[in-house]
Amino acid sequence: MAELLFESYGVPSVAFGVDAAFSYKYNQQLGICKDIGLAISSGFTTSHVIPFINGEPVYEACCRTNVGGYHVTDYLKQLLSLKHPHHISKLTWEKVEELKMEYCYIAADYASEVQLFQRGDKEAEEKTRCWQLPWTPSPADEPPSEEELARKAALKEKQSQRLREMAEAKRSSKINELENELKGLEFLLEELKDTEDDQIVSFLESRGYTSKREVEAAFAKVTQTLRKAKGEQVPSDEKADASAAEKYYLIDIPDEELSAEQLKEKRRQVFLKSTTEARQRAKQKRLEEELEKEKEKKLEEQKRLENPERYMEQLRAKYKELSEKLEQRKRLKTNGNHANGNNNVSGGVGRGERLNAAQRERMRLLTTAAFDRGKGEDTFGQRDEDWQLYKLMSRDNDDDDSDKPDQDEAELARISSRLLEIDPSFFPGSESGASASEVPRFRPLTKEDFQIILGVERFRCPEVLFNPNLIGIDQSGLDEMVGVSLRRLPTWGQGLGDKMTTSILMTGGSCLYPGMAERLEAGIRMIRPCGTPIKVLRATDPIMDAWRGASTYAAAMQFPQQTFSRMDYYEKGEDWLRRYKFRYRI
Repeated sequence: MAELLFESYGVPSVAFGVDAAFSYKYNQQLGICKDIGLAISSGFTTSHVIPFINGEPVYEACCRTNVGGYHVTDYLKQLLSLKHPHHISKLTWEKVEELKMEYCYIAADYASEVQLFQRGDKEAEEKTRCWQLPWTPSPADEPPSEEELARKAALKEKQSQRLREMAEAKRSSKINELENELKGLEFLLEELKDTEDDQIVSFLESRGYTSKREVEAAFAKVTQTLRKAKGEQVPSDEKADASAAEKYYLIDIPDEELSAEQLKEKRRQVFLKSTTEARQRAKQKRLEEELEKEKEKKLEEQKRLENPERYMEQLRAKYKELSEKLEQRKRLKTNGNHANGNNNVSGGVGRGERLNAAQRERMRLLTTAAFDRGKGEDTFGQRDEDWQLYKLMSRDNDDDDSDKPDQDEAELARISSRLLEIDPSFFPGSESGASASEVPRFRPLTKEDFQIILGVERFRCPEVLFNPNLIGIDQSGLDEMVGVSLRRLPTWGQGLGDKMTTSILMTGGSCLYPGMAERLEAGIRMIRPCGTPIKVLRATDPIMDAWRGASTYAAAMQFPQQTFSRMDYYEKGEDWLRRYKFRYRI
């Protein structure tokens, strides 16, 4: 610093001093502290304890710790960032510094204060502070105005009218096509009346038909379709007859009267008729099942209305039972038939252990068939027993096929949906771990989501001034530094230690925390003999008193004699400056 000032800037003289000493001397002039005492200065990155004897600082006995306001702010920033990771961008250094000076305090007993917040009683809530971040609530959905409703209704009516016009045009076109086709079929039937019997087959083949019955079926089909297009009612028996005549006109005809192509078409019609009847039976069965489910739903609703609490308990119990059942089945499927899956020598699970009984039997039959192959002529399929074996080897016999819907899973989904409707506190997966991987339901952000809560952080961060080991610094705290500084004094006069503890001045920005004086007094009393008088004072302005003391020192008459001039620097060198003793004399 001296080299820079003298050689680069050419200053005539320089005087160095310590901020804590300037602040102590300034407050001594104001009558706040005495000639014999201690100055405890906690700055930005360091903290010092300097003893004063007869108004002079004893630097040989001072004590220093590399902990200050910077470490408190950094610790608070880390804690708040961990507590509120979604608002890290808002926790800037300047804002955390502001929160520290506004909300932090020194706890009289750190352990008791921590236990108070662990209990979470009313007193802890009163000491908790909240910083509200900027938050704009979601705009409420306002109902549309009458003009908007009228405009949408008019637009919808216009679109509907256009669709109706398009549908009417399409319907008219279809009716014209059907009428033309019907006239053609009528003309064809009239021509068949005048055609001789031996020429009917060739005549129909030239027109694209195989028999007169097929023409009549096509005529009935077009007639029925035309009636539907015109909006006329078609009797149900007439519909069935027309449909049967249309699709299955060759079923009742003996095979001797049909050609090869007609026999092929007859087999196709027989197959279609059987599948259609099967679909109708399945449809009827589904209708019956839906009616049964509707009946069960009404009974279930009646039970809920009779005793809602008991109904909800039963649903929860059934949900838990099904969840555990499905989870157990999943574990068995993954680990085989063993509970823990450790019976496998290699530690894994073979594919055979994951198959059910039908699948294992099919694998055995396939293996046997493959082993017997090549022992002679392959005659598989010539006997009826071979086809019975083929049926057993088919996948259609699997009782536990993964493609089939599971009844337990469907029932679990139904109960879960029902609980979500009637129980607001229910969440899928809360009763068991079966559905723990489900995505939580969306919750809109509220005002509480944009709040930074300061609870235990208010006193935990400034505690590093007394316990630096909280942030990994193995040094003494402020109260211990007083004892270290007193032990370092070169000579002990009669009652010198008692005189110093009666004038302990706190200075620096970190002494502005509420409770600092009480905590220092309690800590110093623990390291001093019983009955020692202790008085902790705070500077009038802990931040600016050091500057005021330095300005008073520079304005004194003796200031030119206590400076280090440029001539001294060039003649004696910088080594002499290191041995230079600063003495504050006014």
